[in-house]
Amino acid sequence: MSPSQHPRRPTFLGPRAMDSLESPGDATGREAAAHATARLLVEGAQSSGDAEVAGRLVGLADEHGLELLAQLWADASPESLPGALWRLYVLRQWVHAAPAEASRQFDEGRRRAPVLEAVAGVADPPGPDEVRQQVDAVLAGVATGDFAVTLERAGAFARVVAVGRADLADSDVWPAGDSEDGLTTSAARLVRTAEHLEACAGRWRSGSLL
Repeated sequence: MSPSQHPRRPTFLGPRAMDSLESPGDATGREAAAHATARLLVEGAQSSGDAEVAGRLVGLADEHGLELLAQLWADASPESLPGALWRLYVLRQWVHAAPAEASRQFDEGRRRAPVLEAVAGVADPPGPDEVRQQVDAVLAGVATGDFAVTLERAGAFARVVAVGRADLADSDVWPAGDSEDGLTTSAARLVRTAEHLEACAGRWRSGSLL
């Protein structure tokens, strides 16, 4: 494949990250590339102290496509640095794609999980604009804040939404295109996402998140 056939890549990751994607022909190579790019992104963003870099990091999937990030990190262990980044971007992408649905589920869930709502930090009332702004602020924390806190806030947001989904599954009125079984299943998946993010936060603090 020629260089022109490769998708555009986030240039601020640096040339080593780009080179690592050229020929990850086996599982070991793909894993090494996932960890290398994740480490370079986080270390580069945190060392920059630059609001512009934080903004570019937040919009990475918008600029380059979630497919590229999937190529980088989707197959990584859920309790690894690339696995944590993948879950942060997928969560943000869903909120931006369906902000009204996200805000409804968050609003439903926060009534049952007020402590988690406070950790997530979404403005009250949590409308579509507020949940979009909050997931962007959380992701910006990779560059501008404590990464463990960033992961915990994302985990709290995911848990509140999961509670809301589960409550909607028990109601007689479901979002268009959903069903009781579908909402229950997706709520359970979101709880697992929250668990992975929280575990990653603990590993980051202990220095074992690789």
